[in-house]
Amino acid sequence: MNRPVNAAARLDRLPIGPFHWRVLRLVGAGMFFDSFDNSMMGGVMAALVASGWSNLALNARFVSVTFIGLTIGAALAGVAGDRLGRRFAYQFNLLLFGAMCLAAAVAPSMNWLIAIRCLMGIGLGAEFVVGYGMMSEFVPPANRGRFTTILNVVSSSGTFVVALVGFFIIPLVGWRAMFAIGGCGALYVWWLRRKLPESPRWLESVGRTQEAEDTLRAIEQETAGPLAPVIVTTVPFRQRVPLTILFTRPVIRRTLLAVAVNVTCLVGAYSFTAWIPSFFVKEGLSVTRSLGFATAMTSGTIAGPLIGVLIADRIGRRHGIMAAGLGCSCMGAIYPFLTAPLAIMLCGFLLVSCMSLFLALGLGGYTPELFPTAYRFRGSGLAQMTGRGALIGTPYLVVSLFSAFGIAGVVAMIAMLYFALVLVIAIFGIETNQRSLEDLAPGGDGEPITNPLQETS
Repeated sequence: MNRPVNAAARLDRLPIGPFHWRVLRLVGAGMFFDSFDNSMMGGVMAALVASGWSNLALNARFVSVTFIGLTIGAALAGVAGDRLGRRFAYQFNLLLFGAMCLAAAVAPSMNWLIAIRCLMGIGLGAEFVVGYGMMSEFVPPANRGRFTTILNVVSSSGTFVVALVGFFIIPLVGWRAMFAIGGCGALYVWWLRRKLPESPRWLESVGRTQEAEDTLRAIEQETAGPLAPVIVTTVPFRQRVPLTILFTRPVIRRTLLAVAVNVTCLVGAYSFTAWIPSFFVKEGLSVTRSLGFATAMTSGTIAGPLIGVLIADRIGRRHGIMAAGLGCSCMGAIYPFLTAPLAIMLCGFLLVSCMSLFLALGLGGYTPELFPTAYRFRGSGLAQMTGRGALIGTPYLVVSLFSAFGIAGVVAMIAMLYFALVLVIAIFGIETNQRSLEDLAPGGDGEPITNPLQETS
């Protein structure tokens, strides 16, 4: 093909239409079952112990291999997405964790279940990298923040649905049914998603211009009304972009920024939401009352992303992350001094809402926007891999802080973590709102190097 395809300019000029909503539904459905399968650990492990199939030591190993799988999955998704294509990555990871869920439903022993869970975790860890990256490449700049935060709303709802389903299904049928439901749902979405197109941005970046042109024409034909003229630009063809590009100037700034965002949002959210029921029990509350408190607080996992839908494209990801981080710091500073149950629940709800808003804007919206098409998935995958890897050691830190200082120590650590990240974003962050992904590439925001590949030569 002789003339430039101009995938970025042609995608960015499109009004939001049926194509964008179809991509959102199908990518969101995969992320919903990712959250469903990832969040079933608590209920399943309790049932395993109650039935005598497992014990606390084996359950601990089950949790550990899950985090290991999630970490590996995030890294592999980045490599596969950039080398083999976005479409391959999002279909393969969904097929992997869907198939492993069905295998888990018929596992003959706990040791087999642990091994299967590790493989399942690889698929689960890849879905967030792939889902947010895919959405950012299809949606125009004016609506990119809104669509990625809607994805987070859909994903977060999986946590509530799995709790509701588990409440009825596990006592009636047993824990195997949870894996069967998750696996069947994931494989059904895999079947529906098989016709989603490859990213024209990626196709053009690897020189597959005819496929990019055919895909763009099909998308444009779904758009009603006349389209704005295309500004012709030349997209350089890069046969291979090495992973080391993430550590060159000025890309290293983006890499470290993405890592800091992912570590903060994953460690911060996990340190509070996963442990708060145990903290309440240790401080004398009954299990029923502690779960009631925790449920009221964790409803903020839906409220936060809903706020993000309203503000992501208005105030921007950078300012939104800073506002959410300051909210986490303020609520974290207040929380340890509260004694009234209603005040504790309200403050906890606001804290979880701010954490979830931070995650939606930071991990979902900001991280993939920091990297160009040629290495977007590897940049996002490295950042998520680091964040998920940090979770492996987080339980030991949380337990130590709680033993020494109680809930106040854990929440103070969370507050300081978010406040430090706010300072980092304020000093080193860039604003991505309303800007083309290509304009956001290193060198496009006033940075001195126009072609970061020069650094690798």
